[in-house]
Amino acid sequence: MKVILHDGSVAEYGFDDEIGRQALRHTASHILAQAVKHLYPETKLAIGPAIRDGFYYDFDRETPFTEDDLAALEVEMHKIIKSNLKLERFTLPRSEAIALMEKQEEPYKIELIRDLPEEEELSFFRQGDYVDLCAGPHVTYTSAVKAIKLLSVAGAYWRGSEKNKMLSRIYGTAFAAKPDLDLYLERIEEAKRRDHRKLGKELGIFTIMDEGPGFPFFLPNGMILKNTLIDYWREIHTREGYLEISTPIMLNRALWETSGHWDHYKENMYTTVIDETDFAVKPMNCPGGMLVYKMEPHSYRDLPMKVGELGLVHRHEKSGALHGLMRVRCFTQDDAHIFMTREQIPEQIKGVVRLIDEVYAKFGFKYHVELSTMPEDHLGDIADWEMATDGLRRALDDLGMPYVVNEGDGAFYGPKIDFHLEDSIGRTWQCGTIQLDFQLPMRFEAEYIGADGQRHQPIMIHRVAFGSIERFIGILIEHYAGKFPTWLSPLQVRVLPITDRNAAYAEEVAAELKAAGVRVETDVRPEKIGYKVRDAQMKKIPYMLILGDKEQEDRTLSIRKRDEKENSSASLSEFVGAIKEEIASRR
Repeated sequence: MKVILHDGSVAEYGFDDEIGRQALRHTASHILAQAVKHLYPETKLAIGPAIRDGFYYDFDRETPFTEDDLAALEVEMHKIIKSNLKLERFTLPRSEAIALMEKQEEPYKIELIRDLPEEEELSFFRQGDYVDLCAGPHVTYTSAVKAIKLLSVAGAYWRGSEKNKMLSRIYGTAFAAKPDLDLYLERIEEAKRRDHRKLGKELGIFTIMDEGPGFPFFLPNGMILKNTLIDYWREIHTREGYLEISTPIMLNRALWETSGHWDHYKENMYTTVIDETDFAVKPMNCPGGMLVYKMEPHSYRDLPMKVGELGLVHRHEKSGALHGLMRVRCFTQDDAHIFMTREQIPEQIKGVVRLIDEVYAKFGFKYHVELSTMPEDHLGDIADWEMATDGLRRALDDLGMPYVVNEGDGAFYGPKIDFHLEDSIGRTWQCGTIQLDFQLPMRFEAEYIGADGQRHQPIMIHRVAFGSIERFIGILIEHYAGKFPTWLSPLQVRVLPITDRNAAYAEEVAAELKAAGVRVETDVRPEKIGYKVRDAQMKKIPYMLILGDKEQEDRTLSIRKRDEKENSSASLSEFVGAIKEEIASRR
């Protein structure tokens, strides 16, 4: 399809190209705005960009849009698409641009124009009776937008500021072919079925209360799941030579000034005053880890020194950004910090990459890697940043690991490697990260005695595997649709006696499983066995043991797996041995 680019030139791009996809969806946002103007001409236009999976447009209307308005807007959009309107780009000097928007009575566009540089000539796009201030890109005809769907309505403050008016934001998506749209909508429906907020409540894992927005409550099943993940974390970190510590949740202002957080991160921190001294609840574990390192002198023979911490951190997130376990205000970060010499950088980075790869493979995740470089707001010399970035790059190159460079997206104290997981329905999540830091050891005056007998500054790696354990649990819930592998399942086996006559045998079976370390419970409710089986399946329990007179007499088990319709048979000792091996191997 032909695309009108920012400079007005026209080029050929496919929907698989980022520019082509952005142009088509940006055009769809203009088609939406044109439809709104046709049906609700009094509505004022704000902005309407293409976004990752579609587009949105913000509108100011006396009666805000609701979900009920979307169907009529879609019908009008299809009419515009069918009309095959040509998109034409033209430019105006600033004064004429303002005059045009004044004529159209578009105050938000006028505000945007006045905020742009005075000498800049402004570009507009016209399609039929609709004209919009816009830099592009766009497709050349509305008919290129073969498939559209309006998805939802939300509130959005003008220019993202709570001080401004709340507008109506309509979200939609668009594709160059209807089958692609159908596939996307199926994925959305599947994502709704997997929503961790819904499943988390149904499975007794977590809840968010009105008394603590953004502060999750973990329920009994959730604590089993969380502790099982932590047990796995401790096992692999002990194997890799990490020492576990725990640092205070609140430390004074002087520490955060030294670390740089007070100047660069204060708006995200919770602060208080104790004994007339400013304190902050920690948003990160790193400065506490630095204090632990500095408690005693170190030699080059002590390095690398690997220190791990499952630290509870708090960050002030805006209420509109909160989302179940995915975006919270307090979470457990599985931090580790490695103190090392410059010469040890490549091998230590490679060791961390291998560990993170092992963790993600355990849960069946594919992933891709991004290398993020120096941001504008950064600490330290450019030479140090270049050396740190080169250390990360060389480690990835040595491992033969594909990666993309994400320019300017590093932390303020160092470049980083980010791991983006792909879940079972194709969504990506940023979890693991490796950050190389020359700045914090310098700011804290951390030292070690080198082989030359002189004092040297160690290099520091910050890294997480799970990231936020809470967020990782949310991702796992959706990845598995609540059907956790047996080793992770809060309840691994439910024993289902068919009649009261089988209750004693059921308790005997449960007792032996419990003694073997299996999480098990017995359902002795006076319900039909079909009801008990369906209930266990709804609870996503991996194994159901159905015990009737025949099983009791033969001292056997009728075994129903969670996703299978047929039962198998085994002795109790055979089943105990098999499930113990399955749990121990974390299959």
